[in-house]
Amino acid sequence: MGYENLDKLIETVRILRSPEGCEWDRAQTHKTLRPNMLEEAYEAVDAMDSGDMKHLKEELGDVLLQVLLHSQIADDEHEFNLDDVAKGLNEKLIHRHPHVFGNTKVSSTEDIINNWDKLKKEEKPHRKSAMDGISKSQSALMSAQKISKRAVKKGFEWPDEKSLYECINSEFEEFKQAVIENNPKHAEEEMGDILFAIVNLARWHKIDAEQALLQANKKFMSRFRKMEELAEKPLEEYDFREYDMLWKRAKENLSENLSN
Repeated sequence: MGYENLDKLIETVRILRSPEGCEWDRAQTHKTLRPNMLEEAYEAVDAMDSGDMKHLKEELGDVLLQVLLHSQIADDEHEFNLDDVAKGLNEKLIHRHPHVFGNTKVSSTEDIINNWDKLKKEEKPHRKSAMDGISKSQSALMSAQKISKRAVKKGFEWPDEKSLYECINSEFEEFKQAVIENNPKHAEEEMGDILFAIVNLARWHKIDAEQALLQANKKFMSRFRKMEELAEKPLEEYDFREYDMLWKRAKENLSENLSN
């Protein structure tokens, strides 16, 4: 199977970055394109969640454009090119799948993951701590999940679920005390501890905290929009009791629509 369109796309990006190309594209650097990489990745994830394959195809194209632009910038600066990127990725995939491309025998998905982690560690001997290599650019929630998983792999784990709940309750009490003391800095620290402990609770139950919060955000926005539709006066004029009743109506209304 040929990839004529991919070759054409690579050439298009090269032309855009050339002296005869686009002034805006020529002016871009890895740093200026950083927000675009994040934005396009999130939009691709949104398209996946929507189930709209046409939209997903478009968003994957936008992600691919970012890869091509960064590779072309590096090529222009004589650092590396797209072929180097592909070569490195191909070699890594083959090396980390010895059960497919080698003679390693596996009996479960857990074996595959353990092999992956072992080989990854061999590839990066400069990483001395389990905390090394965690992205500083991803969301704090995603970082917390990865930090927690890394620590657990080293045996740093609660003995049972009860002790985890006790930890969460303890963090709540410490936060409440910081608020009573009117110590904003301490309160912020304790709030961070609460969130980190709850991420661990999610991990304990094999729940992706990032996805759980994304779903909660979507649910809240959907219900709030329904509240706005059902409101008989400006929301700013509602008191707490009226707000509570309107929220329940919105929740019931959405539930009825889902069941129909």
